[in-house]
Amino acid sequence: MFNQWPDMENGDFSFLIGGEAGAGIARAGFLFAKACMRGGLHVFGTNDYQSLIRGGHNFYVARVSDREVFSQMDFVHLIIALNSETVVLHRNKLVPNGGVIYDKDDLSQTREEPNSSVKFYPVPMRRIVIEELKEPHNLIIMNSVALGAATAVTDYDLNLLAELLKETFKPEIAETNIKAARIGYNYIKEHFEANFEHKLRKMAQTKSPRIFLNGNEAVGLGALKAGCKLYVSYPMTPTTGLLHFMASNERDFNMVTIQPEGEIAAINMAIGAAYAGVRAMTATSGGGFCLMSEGLGMSGMTETPIVVMVGQRPGPSTGLPTYTAQGDLRFVIHASQGEFPRIVIAPGDFEECFYETVRAFNWAEKYQLPVILLTDKYVLESEVSAERFDMDKVTIERGLVIRDSYTESRVYGRYEVTETGASPRAIPSTAGAIVRANSDEHDEFGLVTEDPAVTTTMCEKRMRKLYYVKREIEERNIETTKFYGSEEAEATIISWGSTKGPIKEALRLLSAEGKNVNFLQILYLHPFPKAKVEEAMNKARKTAVVENNNTSQLSSLIRDHVLRKVDHKILKYDGRPFSPIMLAERIKEVL
Repeated sequence: MFNQWPDMENGDFSFLIGGEAGAGIARAGFLFAKACMRGGLHVFGTNDYQSLIRGGHNFYVARVSDREVFSQMDFVHLIIALNSETVVLHRNKLVPNGGVIYDKDDLSQTREEPNSSVKFYPVPMRRIVIEELKEPHNLIIMNSVALGAATAVTDYDLNLLAELLKETFKPEIAETNIKAARIGYNYIKEHFEANFEHKLRKMAQTKSPRIFLNGNEAVGLGALKAGCKLYVSYPMTPTTGLLHFMASNERDFNMVTIQPEGEIAAINMAIGAAYAGVRAMTATSGGGFCLMSEGLGMSGMTETPIVVMVGQRPGPSTGLPTYTAQGDLRFVIHASQGEFPRIVIAPGDFEECFYETVRAFNWAEKYQLPVILLTDKYVLESEVSAERFDMDKVTIERGLVIRDSYTESRVYGRYEVTETGASPRAIPSTAGAIVRANSDEHDEFGLVTEDPAVTTTMCEKRMRKLYYVKREIEERNIETTKFYGSEEAEATIISWGSTKGPIKEALRLLSAEGKNVNFLQILYLHPFPKAKVEEAMNKARKTAVVENNNTSQLSSLIRDHVLRKVDHKILKYDGRPFSPIMLAERIKEVL
């Protein structure tokens, strides 16, 4: 059994801020986490919220460390409670000598218990907002009072928080919130001894300042860097953040963001824009992707390059709209009727969200097919401190786009049969070319056909693209899998997507106990990297697949392609991400 608090001596600190929906929980957690990053610390933060506008219980938990962190942990050192329910629900997560900041006038709060090592910090947050700040109708400011108190309890730099409040809000609102934070800070300093054990200490900044972003923003940055000129999406958790990001940046990047009436319109508008010659993208979750599936087939048949991001959440139907899952893997690989090529990429962290989005646009245009970025709520809405992306690694590859005019002597055929399956691509208005796109089966010129020989030729032309995608991957040594750890290990964990972070943390815990376990991350799920997976499995003493679904969809893919069963399956399907400690325990059981 692991020590319940394994990282206390390693510079780790975790805090949790909780309250009802509408109390500004996510924003407050984000600001305190970002203030920690501004002090040179590594941060990982994630939020948990119900599908409610008001009421219910929301919380934001962040892990802060002097070393790189990949996920949240199971415990917290400080609870910042904006209502009594937060203490009741999360008290069991507190480490020994942890602390609780709460509203002094909330009589329903948990009282300090005899012989408890927990330190309680009652602060009259509501009274401060009403009486000192004269804001009785703006009680959301309580969260700034609480953040100021948390800064004092942890002996951190209040100026970092004040700077962020100034950057976040308009001057008048910022001034009020900064004042609230200072009152909360001073209240702690004046009324409590400085005896909280778990202090925050600033570290020296790196040469290049870190950024603090979530997966939606990383995908958005990748799309903008790739030259996306139309982003069109109907809001659907967890991809709505990408819609907000693109809309807020469209003028700076000379692109257009549209919120249409629904998902069917979204994918069709993206196809239309790509047909007209610009890079286009849409995003949705599983329910919206159901509606998009016919449009996906149209992209495949018309050989129109689009990028679609699918942010998974638990289903079926509406399911758990604000939680995470990995249940759509098989669905996206086989979505839409008939057979046509597509590429499915599953980023596992924020760097991959950025770089693989750029690559998705390149793949889409080079091979004139749809590319699906398969993500989920956990990676899209969690936030992390990261080094700035290396733009020297980014290349733009547009494939066989005809520029200026078509000058060949033969009549232009949009669907000319070629060795790779990708045809020279003219856009409407290209001089010398008539561009016909057709979602019926067609010949090389885009004219409808029902001829069996032509139908066979065109089907083989389209499907041939995947062979050349795989060949290019091999020739250019593109990473379709990533391997972590020693080859001589007791077991090999195989997984994909957002489970990457908790797995890497679990391997750290196991390593500290002398357990040697490695990890194979599968980044490209279609076309499937058969040779690399087979090689890793051949070297493994034992294998275990880790997934956030009930049926172990990756295991079935491995069985289909490698013709082997994995030895063990570690599955979770309650809408929550894996806990590193519990995951490490499960891995130990299979060793």
